[in-house]
This record gives sequence, C-alpha cells and structure tokens, in this order.
Amino acid sequence: MEIAGLQKLTLLDYPGKVACTVFLAGCNFRCPYCHNAELIDHILPPEMDSAELLDFLKKRRGLLDGVCLTGGEPTLRGQELKALIEEIRALSFAVKLDTNGTRPDLLQELVREKLVDYVAMDIKNSPDRYAETAGVPAPGLEAVKQSVRFLLEGEVDYEFRTTVVRELFDDNSFLGIGPWIRGAKRYFLQPFEDRDTVPVSGLHAPSAADLERWRKIMLPFCPATEIRGR
Repeated sequence: MEIAGLQKLTLLDYPGKVACTVFLAGCNFRCPYCHNAELIDHILPPEMDSAELLDFLKKRRGLLDGVCLTGGEPTLRGQELKALIEEIRALSFAVKLDTNGTRPDLLQELVREKLVDYVAMDIKNSPDRYAETAGVPAPGLEAVKQSVRFLLEGEVDYEFRTTVVRELFDDNSFLGIGPWIRGAKRYFLQPFEDRDTVPVSGLHAPSAADLERWRKIMLPFCPATEIRGR
C-alpha cells in the first residue's frame, strides 16, 4: 500500500497515546474546508510504501504506543487497509482510525475483529446540510447514520467530532446533530483553521461566543461536549 505521508510523532492525534500518524490518500468527500485537500485525489507522490512504514514502526517499538490512520478516507482502501492494520497490530501497537463513516461494513469488521482500539468519526453537519458540508451531492447519509448507530453501541472506544466553519453552521445545525448522536461518549467541536491547502477561500472560524452557544445546545444531548483547539 502507498503511504501518502507520515507524522513520526504526535501527542495530540491519539488521545492518551504517544503515536505516529499515517496519511492515506483518496477521499469520497470534497469538504470545502479540508485541511488535507492534497490527499483527496492522490495529487502528491507517495512518501513510502507499507513495507517501509512497518520498518519504521519496528524501530519505534517501546517508543510509540499507537498508530493513527487518517486521510483522506482510510476505509476506501477496504481489505488492503485491514491487512495493513493486522501487520501494525502484530507489532503490538494500538490503532486509532479516523473516518467519515461511509463504510460501516468495514468499520464493523475492523472493530469486531479487535483490530482497532479507538475510532474518531467526523460528523460533518446536521443531516439536512450534510451534502453541502461534505461537498458532494450524495454523501451516503444512510451509511453514515449506520456508522453512528454502531459506534453508539460502545463496542469500541470512540469520539465524534465536527469541524465548525462560520459560513456552514448555525444553531439549527446543532439542533439537528444533537438528537442524532444523543448519548455519545465524547463529542468535540473543532473550530476551522484556514491554511494554504484549504480548497475553498473565504471561509472563517466561528466566534468564541458562537462556539460556546453551540456547545451549550449540544449539552442536553451529549453532556461530554467540548471545544477542542481554541
């Protein structure tokens, strides 16, 4: 498997773990605020292959606790992703998977075979604004909802998170999200940060007041709602 990028050390991407972050190219969404837009269509040449990644990890045993697999959308790799995770697990690393939830079949397979230890799933917006925020006319909302329901069952440790952009969110966004993820173990609001790689210009972070108001809207549905990164 081609590896688009590797962050050799992170204390932030995997809660409670010293980890590395592996970036996999390819995504089925086109979020206008994406921070990794260069990974959407395999624009960048691969940084390494899976054999080189595994060689790196063998040298980091005892130094790293876990591996975060992100993208792009990692689950688009299907059984190729599963094979890579099996090799990572054989080296005794914990595995965190970042996903948009559009492959609930693979997500359930990985969890039920004890191949992932933590899942971070993006909630792009309320259902009625999902297509707009994901940047595609048919974002596979039923599949996303299936992934949400599965994670809420608690078979694996998880979090839901939403990148919040001033132009794409309002109070109704969170009044729509709240009932959908009611009772979630963790939910994070992440304010948008502008970067050169963001595909659409003119987007902004919400104000601190808006973020706090939206957090309070979510609290009756998900008491463990926090603002991350402000």
